[in-house]
Amino acid sequence: MVKRSRFADYKDRYANYRFELSDDGVLLMQCHTNGGPLVWDWRAHDDMADAFADVAGDREIKVLIHTGTGTNYNADWGLLPDGTSPAEPVYQAMPGRDGLRKLDEKAWYGQNLVFNVLDVDVPMISAVNGPCNLHSEVPLLGDIVLASEDAWFQDVPHFPRGMVPGDGQHVIWNFLVGHNRGRYLLLTGKKLTAREAMEWGAVAEVHPKDELLDRAWELAHELAKRPPLTLRYTRRLFTHQLKQAFLAQMNQGTALETYAQREFFPFGGGMEPLDRAWNDRPWTQRQ
Repeated sequence: MVKRSRFADYKDRYANYRFELSDDGVLLMQCHTNGGPLVWDWRAHDDMADAFADVAGDREIKVLIHTGTGTNYNADWGLLPDGTSPAEPVYQAMPGRDGLRKLDEKAWYGQNLVFNVLDVDVPMISAVNGPCNLHSEVPLLGDIVLASEDAWFQDVPHFPRGMVPGDGQHVIWNFLVGHNRGRYLLLTGKKLTAREAMEWGAVAEVHPKDELLDRAWELAHELAKRPPLTLRYTRRLFTHQLKQAFLAQMNQGTALETYAQREFFPFGGGMEPLDRAWNDRPWTQRQ
């Protein structure tokens, strides 16, 4: 997915991602919806994969800061009640042929998202500015992960709603915090506070919300003083084991997640955990 790109070509390309480039080569990538917190829908999902491909292909930048906007990093779910996105045509969200093809397309984007982040060839600083319960693997793939005091991490879309915890959640959490803690977090839907995430080893620093981005810029400007090849090759060194882990486990997680949805397709339930046995009512009767 990655090809040679330049800041001028992609800086205004994406509705949900704002880019800013400093004189010393630090690129800010800020998630948002209309200038406020990001509302996660299929357009934001798919465009994030493409946006990271553009960032990964930009050989002029030296450091990447990735962050959100306002009250949260990524905790607002923007799908309609039938499981579709306002940003794309309505489709029948049933696990038949059309539904399976739609699932396959979203799984393809989800895989590209992870590997495009890993292909970013400069040090990446993640500034998690608030709650993150959707695709937490993205900021956790940063080399330096900062979090605001009100931030917390959780995997809402998967096991709590009756889905296999794919999308790389099964890889990144076990990689960072250990197999036992990772399994516990994914199976219970635990809200991991910023302080707990730092104790567990997933976050490097916790700061007051209004100081978080300043700290990210401070670190980024310091990193940018190093030679460009040193920055690039150090990032490659640090992502090598992560790439191996995702290559070994990502396809399996995505495949099992997709296949299990042939039995149970929970998009109609929004982001709320199941409050009953999964088969109490046919999916077509769920609101």
